[in-house]
Amino acid sequence: MGSEGVGRRRRVVAPAVNGVAKDGAPQPHPPKLLTLPTVLTIGRVAAVPLLISTFYMEGPWAATATTGIFLAAAVTDWLDGYIARKMQLGTPFGAFLDPVADKLMVAATLVLLCTKPLEISLLRDGPWLLTVPAIAIIGREITMSAVREWAASQNTKVLEAVAVNNLGKWKTATQMTALTILLASRDKSLPAQDALVTSGIALLYVSAGLAIWSLVVYMRKIWRILLK
Repeated sequence: MGSEGVGRRRRVVAPAVNGVAKDGAPQPHPPKLLTLPTVLTIGRVAAVPLLISTFYMEGPWAATATTGIFLAAAVTDWLDGYIARKMQLGTPFGAFLDPVADKLMVAATLVLLCTKPLEISLLRDGPWLLTVPAIAIIGREITMSAVREWAASQNTKVLEAVAVNNLGKWKTATQMTALTILLASRDKSLPAQDALVTSGIALLYVSAGLAIWSLVVYMRKIWRILLK
């Protein structure tokens, strides 16, 4: 024992009862695990099997149901973040689960669209048209997840370098719009179905381009920090 420990007695803290210690000092309450934003996020995860089920169902309502589920997930993605910030209900578990739910929904939708493409001339002549952006988007998300996991173990500057930026927000917006259009266009009763699919694929390529671009921006920021 060093000299700092001589003549000192360790202060024993009395156990807390109902959030208040015996010495009268209030004790902080542990954060609730299931807040409203977290429940909404869990709902998005639970919606993935429903999305898959309705996607493979036949009937005039199937495409509408699939699109509705995806849109509901997109809305709750914005809503849970808004509620968490507005009502200060953010939790570490919610912060972890939110991007997981997003990636599950997007990846599932991309895989579904690739495994059962629409029977239109554009996709019959070029079945790879959906596969290429799907691989780019999913690959980027896997890479960014790994990078952010690594950044969390580094210093604050590295962690700040991978914070969501405006480029990432534009990527998400175009991605959600493209996937909504592609899911909705599976309804054969819609007019100008070919035009809808073409616009959806075009937006998906824009989203894939933004995804790769944002990844490059993040990696350049990290590289500059590491070189200092």
